[in-house]
Amino acid sequence: MATPNISLTVDAIVFGYEPKEGLSVLLVKRKYAPFKGRWAIPGGFVKEKESLEQAVKRELQEETGVKVNYLEQLYSFGNPKRDPRSRIVTIAYYGLVRSSNFELFAATDAQDAKWFHLNELPKLAFDHQKILAYGLDRLQNKISYKPIGFKLLDEKFTMEEIHHLYEVIYNRKLDRRNFRKKFLKLDILEELEEKSSGGRGRPGSYYRFDEKKYLELEKNGMVFDV
Repeated sequence: MATPNISLTVDAIVFGYEPKEGLSVLLVKRKYAPFKGRWAIPGGFVKEKESLEQAVKRELQEETGVKVNYLEQLYSFGNPKRDPRSRIVTIAYYGLVRSSNFELFAATDAQDAKWFHLNELPKLAFDHQKILAYGLDRLQNKISYKPIGFKLLDEKFTMEEIHHLYEVIYNRKLDRRNFRKKFLKLDILEELEEKSSGGRGRPGSYYRFDEKKYLELEKNGMVFDV
């Protein structure tokens, strides 16, 4: 029986957050066939002597100019007909960043790179619509049990800013009072003396995420649940 000829690629779903713009995703416009001129998730073939992690970081930087320190493996997609060229299995990764921290620069087989708001997505190449939906579902799930959202905020932030972040990622309204009560009950925020002059009503407090305390509480069985 002949050995099947299967190629391996990696794809990088990079979600970008900005308080005023909301949640977006980084896409590239393909320079070559198949799907020439169509927008797609950054990615490409794994070289013989590199790991999956090395490959996905290389492809992301080559195609968009973006360097992300941490990308989490999401899932493998291997439908035999997902790529018209041949049998190609892809390993998808995802990450969450402040999009304003990066200057995009398209190169190699990408003719353009751009952030797209999740409510204004173009038609994507291959099965990337499915991959993106899978990644968004994983992100919404993970932010409910891991404090990954704090990496998108400034060192000091208001409760209103945290609330807005979670509403944007969940894509739904959250009761402000219950959200505040639940978050403060976790006891992982340090309230600062400085007050915010913005927002509605009286000045609100600034907070800081106490990562050291969170890790200690987690080690002792505390469950992060928002």
